[in-house]
Amino acid sequence: MKANLPETNQKRIVIIGGGFGGLKLARELSNKNYQVILIDKNNYHQFQPLFYQVATAGLEPSSISFPFRKIFQKSKNVLIRVAEIIRIHPDQNSLESNIGVINYDYLVIAIGADTNFFGNQRIMENAIPMKSVGEALALRNTILLNYEQAVLVENEEELTGLMTIVVVGGGPTGVEVSGTLAEMKNLVLPKDYPELDFKLMQVYLLEGSPKVLGSFSEKASEKAKEYLIKLGVNLKCNARVKDYDGKLVTLEDGTSIRSSTLVWAAGIIGNKLEGLNEKAIGRGNRILVDRYNQV
Repeated sequence: MKANLPETNQKRIVIIGGGFGGLKLARELSNKNYQVILIDKNNYHQFQPLFYQVATAGLEPSSISFPFRKIFQKSKNVLIRVAEIIRIHPDQNSLESNIGVINYDYLVIAIGADTNFFGNQRIMENAIPMKSVGEALALRNTILLNYEQAVLVENEEELTGLMTIVVVGGGPTGVEVSGTLAEMKNLVLPKDYPELDFKLMQVYLLEGSPKVLGSFSEKASEKAKEYLIKLGVNLKCNARVKDYDGKLVTLEDGTSIRSSTLVWAAGIIGNKLEGLNEKAIGRGNRILVDRYNQV
């Protein structure tokens, strides 16, 4: 398979990643005197801040997914390629991809980040992350399937596990997800499942640091805490998760929470590309750059 890119006398700028950064740059370069190649593993842009709305059935996936080709319909110089990059060859100004070799004059790396499970294999296998539309849909389906199973269960301990949802990570995603789940508990789910006792349903938000929204202002953090508690979220700060086997969430202090649904929003780690010098990779797979944002 070949990338099938036309050769022109224009300088070629290859952008890897169609997230906010890559998409913004491609739009700025649209109809300029460059050939721009936007490469992504999907043919659409995902609006990440609203993943939680898809996960809780507030929005359909199509509402937050925007096809690249539609965005650049009026652009004469931006080409879209759905591909995965295998390796960069900086000495040859080329990329090795699953659709062939792509040469470039300038390369922009905007590959974003993925979920960081901090090396815990069991949590990675059993928890649900929130870094794509597919993962958001997986959370939605898991919740609904658990509640369909709950109406058939008589054992109270098992019932509590099926109805209880634990969210790990008190950043924006964790706060939004837990707050929306609490609203669903209060306003939506009791209407859909009238035979269930929703006093058994608990929504937990576990944060490893002393406060939620730690990177925001003190006022924002306090307001978020206030609203979450008002909604009925069980907020636990300084609470670090040690293990999760799909049924029981175990904390480092020895306590545990029975839950069949663990949402992992506790951290991110940069995506990696083969071919970059190891000296260019910093903590959390961050790509180290100079004052001009060059690798």
